[in-house]
Amino acid sequence: MTGKILKESTDYLIGKGFETPEIGIVLGTGLGKLADEIENPIEAHYNHIPYFPLATVEFHSGKLIYGTLEGKKVVVMQGRFHFYEGYDLLDVTYPIRVMQMLGIKKLFISNAAGAINPNFKKGDLMLIEDHINLQGGSPLAFKNVSQFGDRFTDMSEPYDIPMRKCLEKIAKKKNITLQKGVYASVVGPQLETKAEYRMLKIIGADAVGMSTVPEVIVANHLKLPVVAVSVLTDECDPDNLKPVNISEIIEIAGRTEPKMIQLFRELIKEI
Repeated sequence: MTGKILKESTDYLIGKGFETPEIGIVLGTGLGKLADEIENPIEAHYNHIPYFPLATVEFHSGKLIYGTLEGKKVVVMQGRFHFYEGYDLLDVTYPIRVMQMLGIKKLFISNAAGAINPNFKKGDLMLIEDHINLQGGSPLAFKNVSQFGDRFTDMSEPYDIPMRKCLEKIAKKKNITLQKGVYASVVGPQLETKAEYRMLKIIGADAVGMSTVPEVIVANHLKLPVVAVSVLTDECDPDNLKPVNISEIIEIAGRTEPKMIQLFRELIKEI
């Protein structure tokens, strides 16, 4: 990766009118409706942005949307990239670097995840406090990484504490159940076996998914404060495991999404 390539992507978006956004937002599986609430939107489809990967998952729509939300300039990724689509981790996280070059000062991430913690239920939201990277690689493992930030990036507190506290306060005020926990990121796209769910519980995971962690690592590399919320779409109880139903997962994500949108909108107001 080179600064020249990043600048070409950024210059294209600035030319489209993407000027100095304050907040970047990544929308996860089944969680695209926040984009509909953006005022005066300008869209850039991924296949038109120089050097951008293309979203290959059918329920990820694949565009960047710039506009105003709660009086602040935002840029929203409607459709993200996953390691399981055959991209390398530099591709997966490329949009985070572009959004940072556009000028964002904060990053919000959402995802759909499976609940490992038996006290969490499908339809709950979980504020990610920490994570376990089980993707077998790092988006910082490339030759000239030190041109973009510290090679040995500190990850002692990867999720921004002030934004987490703010989200907890908002959830309490709005009477929204917001669990807190550790997110494990696996490669996928296959779902986990019973034995794998048992292992995830043993190593301290409260939820499992196939995204987010590479983006968070890059945000920390760029010293970009980040906060992340999981929509828990299924309960991963190895003793009562049923076959996965992707359409049900998307449906639960859609049903829970308004609560997540409420949290993000209020957070935008307060920061």
